[in-house]
Amino acid sequence: MNPTKYMVIFPILLAMFFSSAVSSEKAIAEENEASVHEQRMALFKKTEALTQIPWYYFAAIENYERNIKKDEDEELINIEIEPESWFGPGNISRLTEEHVITVHDGVGKDGSGNGHADPDDPEDVLYTMAQILLEYGNTRDEIKIALFNHYKRDLTVQTIMNTAKVFHTFQDINLTDRSFPLATEYNYTYHNTWGDRRGFGGLRIHEGTDIFADYGTPVKSTTYGVIEMMGWNLYGGWRIGIRDIFNIYHYYAHMSGYEDGVEIGQVVKPGDVLGSVGSTGYGPPGTSGKFPPHLHYGMYKDNGRSDWSFDPYPYLRKWERMEN
Repeated sequence: MNPTKYMVIFPILLAMFFSSAVSSEKAIAEENEASVHEQRMALFKKTEALTQIPWYYFAAIENYERNIKKDEDEELINIEIEPESWFGPGNISRLTEEHVITVHDGVGKDGSGNGHADPDDPEDVLYTMAQILLEYGNTRDEIKIALFNHYKRDLTVQTIMNTAKVFHTFQDINLTDRSFPLATEYNYTYHNTWGDRRGFGGLRIHEGTDIFADYGTPVKSTTYGVIEMMGWNLYGGWRIGIRDIFNIYHYYAHMSGYEDGVEIGQVVKPGDVLGSVGSTGYGPPGTSGKFPPHLHYGMYKDNGRSDWSFDPYPYLRKWERMEN
């Protein structure tokens, strides 16, 4: 073979090999992820059959706890109950026999039917959580009270109830679609403005990305979630806040108005139109035109103790590429 020809062909073959390998790895990862979701759903449905508590509450609790974990290692069911509470204060040896745990006033229950209440057994964990909820009942309001008494935090309860509502609406837990927050067929421009200085209302940092576009450009939901906030804000003008299923709050500001029918408590999906771009804010209700029309888009992560702003720019770039 001609050496020069070989030098041209070999890199092409090498690139094809690596491209194929990456595609295969991605396909395997997606298949494994789908399998995990199927296993989780099967466990949620089984626990529903045993307890008459709708499956989407278990799914929302598990989803919430998985998204506040500090480590990268996910379990099949990521609900954690304090060991002392599970085994009982006097069960020093942490024996898993259910009758022993009961004697020691532990909450651990046997969901698999083997006589043991094992905190490492997904069926036992879900069944135990069900019994914690059933101390108050199985209606929506009773479950909400049970969650507050378990977590002792309003935002946690709110997030779980919202996520349950989303899972119930779509009858699925594998909701991974995303959308860019503006209709991409319109003209717009943006760059990374997170962390920039702002002076209105006192010195502060800019907690989001500004996407400049013409008045009336449609504003869309980027994710699955529930609308938690609407109305006027001194800084953000007409704004909307959406809590998604990953413990993230999405903040849309400076809108000119809302789409008909959009309301607090509404479940949304990626691509749903929320309203349109404007230049409202920096004053009392109705103030507009103090800056060029644009959408301020912010993201806030909750870790189970507090929430904080983080840079949405990399996500916007990714979602934009997905649509083009």
